Amino acid sequence: MTSNPLSRSDSSQTLQWLSPFRSDRISGMLSVSADFLAVLIAASLPWSTTTTAIFVGLWLLVVTPTIRWPDYLHCCLTKAAFAFPFAFLLLAVLGVFWADAEWADRLHAIKPIAKLVVIPPLLYHFSRSERATWVAVAFLISCVLLAALSWVTLFDPSWKLTATLSDGVPVKNYIDQSQEFTLCAFALALPALNFWRAHRLAAAIACIALILFFVTNMIYVATARTALTCIPVLLGVFAWRYLSRKASLLLLTAAVVAAAIAWTTSPYLRQRIIHVSVEYKNERDDLTQASTARRLTYWRKSIESFLESPLFGHGTGSIKHQFERAASGQSNLDTEVVSNPHNQTLYVAVQWGILGLALLYGMWLAHMQLFIGRDIASWVGVVVVVQNMTSSLFNSHLADFHEGWIYVLGVGAIGGLVLRRSAN
Repeated sequence: MTSNPLSRSDSSQTLQWLSPFRSDRISGMLSVSADFLAVLIAASLPWSTTTTAIFVGLWLLVVTPTIRWPDYLHCCLTKAAFAFPFAFLLLAVLGVFWADAEWADRLHAIKPIAKLVVIPPLLYHFSRSERATWVAVAFLISCVLLAALSWVTLFDPSWKLTATLSDGVPVKNYIDQSQEFTLCAFALALPALNFWRAHRLAAAIACIALILFFVTNMIYVATARTALTCIPVLLGVFAWRYLSRKASLLLLTAAVVAAAIAWTTSPYLRQRIIHVSVEYKNERDDLTQASTARRLTYWRKSIESFLESPLFGHGTGSIKHQFERAASGQSNLDTEVVSNPHNQTLYVAVQWGILGLALLYGMWLAHMQLFIGRDIASWVGVVVVVQNMTSSLFNSHLADFHEGWIYVLGVGAIGGLVLRRSAN
């Protein structure tokens, strides 16, 4: 009888060599890879939509094998922050069957809502990972670099990476850029305050310098009026959560003084604000310069459409068809046909009615409840949610690619960090 050519010692060495490929080791490697892919998503988001989409796809591919499905399903069924995105997508899918629109429009309208279901796996993953802060830091560093390049392109447009329509905007557009800079400026507010209270002056000054770096870019280089409306709201939330009454009054005074200085020293800012009335008055003169009047017209027509079918709406992808129907026999702005009313509430109301609005505001509330703590992570989460809710009064920012993915990544990664800390 021949002896086994593989001795026990050799077998032991072979198993030891193969141990990195066991399921638990593989899961650990994939989990770390998912962390780094999330960092790459955050870093690429201010610069590119295509690159971001590729990294998101890779992240989903890598993170899926690491999920413990019984635990994940339990979270999806018992935690509102997990459940609402899936409920929202389910409504969008079901809405195609009662929509009065072309099938291409119905299917296309699912896509803006589909990205919301990336929030639950992000929450789950980062509730088990220690690297959620890397995602936030990567986004901050990327925005700092973008702000620096923004100043360069203001004086030398040849440095632009894409053919943008605005000076000082090297990629994408001034709306996306302003939203990023507002988010970063306010996310740094609590670290600056904590460092100041701890007498760590160098760190506090560094945070304040970065805040001023972002804010001055918005004042003198490029800004969106939607972002400007977010600033007083976020200031009020910050004062309410972290400051005494006396400190809040000092902050209000400082904000008024800063606004006065910005108004008197920035012709660009004055033009952006004063031009609102010009855009309203140009409704019958020059439609290309009637942004305010056009937005008001979109809102009026959307409300009329919603009132025709208030409970379930007109179905997924029906906005364009509703505007086409309302344009018949009209003139001027009433003839415009759009698929986005530039208001997230109306975007949802026209398609899915009161049921959709219940899911939209329920999701915002559920995600806000993740961040009831007073630590820095909770504050960053509050900024993400409040900014999205406020800016969605004037745009459909949850459905838009850029601002929508900021919300998904911010709530998912930072929310996961908060869940992890609360479980310990």
